[in-house]
Amino acid sequence: MNKVIVVGGGAAGLLAAVAAAEHGAQVTVLEKMFKPGKKLLITGKGRCNITNDCDLQEIIKNIPGNGRFLNSALRQFTNEDVVKLLNDNGLETKVERGGRVFPVSDQAKDVVDTLLKILHDLGVELVTDICVTEVLTDTEKVIGVKTKSGKVFKADAVIVAAGGASYPGTGSDGSGFKLAEKLGHAIIPLKPSLVPLTSDSPYIPDLQGLSLRNVQATVYSSGSKAASEFGEMLFTHFGVSGPIILSLSKTVAALLKANKTNIDLLIDLKPALTFEKLEARVQRDFEQYSRKQLLNGMKDLLPQRLIPVVLDQAYLDEEKPVNQISKEERKRLVEVLKGLSVSITGTRPLAEAIVTAGGVSVKEIEPKTLRSKLWQGLYFAGEVIDIDGYTGGYNLQAAFSTGYAAGTAATYQ
Repeated sequence: MNKVIVVGGGAAGLLAAVAAAEHGAQVTVLEKMFKPGKKLLITGKGRCNITNDCDLQEIIKNIPGNGRFLNSALRQFTNEDVVKLLNDNGLETKVERGGRVFPVSDQAKDVVDTLLKILHDLGVELVTDICVTEVLTDTEKVIGVKTKSGKVFKADAVIVAAGGASYPGTGSDGSGFKLAEKLGHAIIPLKPSLVPLTSDSPYIPDLQGLSLRNVQATVYSSGSKAASEFGEMLFTHFGVSGPIILSLSKTVAALLKANKTNIDLLIDLKPALTFEKLEARVQRDFEQYSRKQLLNGMKDLLPQRLIPVVLDQAYLDEEKPVNQISKEERKRLVEVLKGLSVSITGTRPLAEAIVTAGGVSVKEIEPKTLRSKLWQGLYFAGEVIDIDGYTGGYNLQAAFSTGYAAGTAATYQ
């Protein structure tokens, strides 16, 4: 019976252990935290967005960071397979807007508990509060791991699934990259992916906590369009966040890395309306509230807190009576409604990113088995690999699929 060591008890590590045990291996999971699955507990705002209910090509499209590399792994263990595994073990799931799959209970803890129950039923050994510092090798193959305390665990195969470098408090502290680097693997430089953006716009503090739905946010660098997303966003004390901002953050991080300055976010507050239709809508509102001041004449159009900001960007006096607004002023107002400007100064730190971009180079990993091309018996799974996707369940699916593929292959090492 093959002995398999899994380093890391997150989404990828737990699925790697499930697959290896299902295929007959003797499996030990080594997790540095007191409890496994800590990062899983905070995904989807504590609800755990397990996967996305879309087809394979759509999943790959939503993983801009080396999504094609995952083609084989995603076919071996699909989004349907993840849902079936959880359903068969007593966890009910539901599909929400945008194909996002959640547990019916809305509790991420239930997902972790179900996976741990599966491991227990398969006889997997789980050792927590233990830090792996070295993968041991003999000429061309791995033979086990060594821990911080000096303890050695012998193995026929080692799966490194130690996560990225975001949210280090969950155990995802970049230690997996160090293990890979010691073995000669190339590490693609790390940068935050799915991370909030910072802004120095003066009105950000006034908008803190304001959430916008169904808006189109577009990133511009020195006037050139770089990326655009439709959906929900949120103003925070430091800048902007929310699903579409997180999806745009990888583009912003790349622009900053290339020393691009003058990065702006333009928010179309009414993307469903053309300029002409929006102007007609504003005109109707102005006729209805013709005796009011501008500040009160726009309450049907925008959230109250946003009105002064929009008027300021349109160079309009909020106390000016609506019936005195000229056609030129109205056009300026519509232009801002179709492109509210927020200057972007940077991304929040890597530690605050939901996902790490960068990691072990995919050029040194076999896509079908997730086996190292440098060492026999060494496998990688999850965020330690240079793969990253958009928000919506795609990153967890990548972790589950790579974990399962690595676990299966490691059994037959």
